Amino acid sequence: MASTARENILKKIKQALGQPVPLPFPASVGNESVFLPSMQELEIEFAENFSKLEGRFSFCSDEKELAAQLQTLRSLRKWTKWYSRETGIQDMLSNAGFTPVYTDELATCDAAITGCEALIARTGSMVLSSAQLSGRTTSVYAPVHICIAYSKQLVYDIGEGLQQLREAYGPQFPSLVTLATGPSRTADIEKTLVVGVHGPKEVFCFLVDS
Repeated sequence: MASTARENILKKIKQALGQPVPLPFPASVGNESVFLPSMQELEIEFAENFSKLEGRFSFCSDEKELAAQLQTLRSLRKWTKWYSRETGIQDMLSNAGFTPVYTDELATCDAAITGCEALIARTGSMVLSSAQLSGRTTSVYAPVHICIAYSKQLVYDIGEGLQQLREAYGPQFPSLVTLATGPSRTADIEKTLVVGVHGPKEVFCFLVDS
């Protein structure tokens, strides 16, 4: 009996896949954003929304100031083990005067550094993808995630960020695109908000003017 029921279900699924359902309201599908445009500069919009969700934001006028701020952070926190797989970022930081000791052990590092694909001002989110050299795990398993971004990567809404990805990668679109919005959080345990359970306990975004 169970086998017959399973076969009937699979048969119905097969029939449904062979006859795709048309969009019920085709005229409603478009490229226009449903959100009102920002009334302030994108840098300010992103910084406010990112900080509201306990992200730590810092603006840098250039890469040398970025290196100086990272040096100060390293001294204050006494971090000795840094993780980064993005050689472009490593070279940029080295040229700017910041030369940390890198480790190959993501689980035991003090902080991990990545770039990003885009910044979403409306939600304070960083767009990350599997196409980055940092891969899928760096921004998830590191105790502290440091993202380095440039003002030219700022967009207002998620749709604009995805469009940038389409234009950048074309048919080689990344297999994973994710939004990181501050430290991980959950309220599953007795409805009490806990930060840093399923990911980094702290997330920094250093925005370099460009």
